Amino acid sequence: MVNTEIAVLKKEPGVAGNFISCSVDKTGLLNKIEFSNSDKFNFAFDIVDAIAERTPKKLAMLHISKHQRERYITFEDMKTYSNKTANYLEYLGIKKGDKVMLVLKRNYQFWFTILALHKIGAIAVPASFLLTKKDFEYRFKAAHIDCIIASADGNISDEINKAAKGYDGLKAKILVGASREGWHSYNKDVRFFSDVYHRTAESPCGDDPMLMFFTSGTTSYPKMALHSYKYPLGHYITAKYWHQVEQDGLHFAISDTGWGKAVWGKLYGQWMSNATVFTYDYDEFYAKEILALLEKYKITTFCAPPTVYRVLVHANLKEYDLSSLKNATTAGEALNPEIYKRFYEATGLKIMEGFGQTETTLTVGNLKGMEPRPGSMGKPSPMYDIEILNPDGEQCAIQETGEVCINIKNGVPCGLFLGYYHDEEKTKSVIHDGYYHTGDTAYIDKDGYLWYVGRVDDIIKSAGYRVGPFEIENEIMKLPYVLECAVTSVPDKIRGQAIKASIVLCKGTEATEELKKEVMLYLRNNLASYKRPKLIDFVNDLPKTNSGKIRRAEIKKRDLEVEKNNE
Repeated sequence: MVNTEIAVLKKEPGVAGNFISCSVDKTGLLNKIEFSNSDKFNFAFDIVDAIAERTPKKLAMLHISKHQRERYITFEDMKTYSNKTANYLEYLGIKKGDKVMLVLKRNYQFWFTILALHKIGAIAVPASFLLTKKDFEYRFKAAHIDCIIASADGNISDEINKAAKGYDGLKAKILVGASREGWHSYNKDVRFFSDVYHRTAESPCGDDPMLMFFTSGTTSYPKMALHSYKYPLGHYITAKYWHQVEQDGLHFAISDTGWGKAVWGKLYGQWMSNATVFTYDYDEFYAKEILALLEKYKITTFCAPPTVYRVLVHANLKEYDLSSLKNATTAGEALNPEIYKRFYEATGLKIMEGFGQTETTLTVGNLKGMEPRPGSMGKPSPMYDIEILNPDGEQCAIQETGEVCINIKNGVPCGLFLGYYHDEEKTKSVIHDGYYHTGDTAYIDKDGYLWYVGRVDDIIKSAGYRVGPFEIENEIMKLPYVLECAVTSVPDKIRGQAIKASIVLCKGTEATEELKKEVMLYLRNNLASYKRPKLIDFVNDLPKTNSGKIRRAEIKKRDLEVEKNNE
């Protein structure tokens, strides 16, 4: 790699060059990035509106509705309708600092709305359409929500109405796509408002709060990660060097808008790179449907969680013409090497894995110019100073497992969250001693690649050994009849903890005692004795968060309850 002290920093092309400078080595590998004018940065004005002024007819998004209706939305359209929406929301009393929850699935109005909020200075709070009354009640009160904008699809508004009965903080409820008593109608109302919205000296920027995500909540109630207006800058690497988007290409990210991965793959970095986003507003995921879209619209870059790739590799990928696809990426949880191998054999594409959190942007990844290693998260992003630390806060040796931490002693990078909203205690529990502690464990090899082990809470301590679930899961996934699996611990009087594997079988495979013995025999031949599961449980499905992450904590909780009932 080029010595970063003598590397030549060059402004990136397009409007992003006003804020970002990068240097790459002779192979094209990014080795340094710097930001300028970040204290004045506002993505909606400085990127979207700027592109609309320079190239108004440039396509921002190709949106496909669930009924297959195509909408070609330009940057000029984004500017026009975000301005209308900003004026509409201010008319309803929404102001700078208000918290506005967005429950908009993949409806195209999400983009108009979140840009409008960025212009006003109201804090956008994306939320999943799968939430129920209880979920909304918690979020309304915890985040002090002032307004909610929701899709008319399904029973979303019913659940919101139930939750709102016990909460009097809402200034307005806005429904997108239909009319309903007690709700303002976005589609009917917004058209009457001006398409001019001026930036002023009071407009938000820099360190002002902009966006708040509820975390996945794999072990407890979701926390609220608050981000500033600098956050989008951190996603330039996400799109340009990880997704490897192109100006004339189409980038397709699976995530719905209720989760952080939506702005990773459907908004900030892509538009900073002057690329076009492809959005399919589906209700249910069907592998064949997604593959048909990749073929029909000649998608060039694709991002999906490992859950999706696990399903895709069991479809006949060779039935589809995926020749337009140039890069495939994944994040959200670790990708099993077996899935990587099957996808590569079928498509010739090497899945570029990445790692990040709701609290960060892409932190570790297989970036442009790197040769991915199956099972590795990649190398640290040049934007983050990553260290692997042991429980004593000391740097781990090569191949030694420790916690992935971000060194912030020399400053906080664009993309790292401001803290947990109204929770100083939880913020201090992860930001202390000059580091942000991710709670994820990994080890680093001699070439600088990081290898995921598991969440700190997922580490199994059995008979004196510390075992990460991911390595065992990778071995189980090599069995052709396994769709997915999760490795957890169960109490054991002798070992302290024993290892259990919960396995979902592929369709058509019968869960028998003979098959269980076959799995145990395979693991006996392929894993060290202290890593072998003592229990195998065939299950119909695995508990997951709404964003698709396996809830190992829930599996362990269920097992504890079963044990107590059997005592």
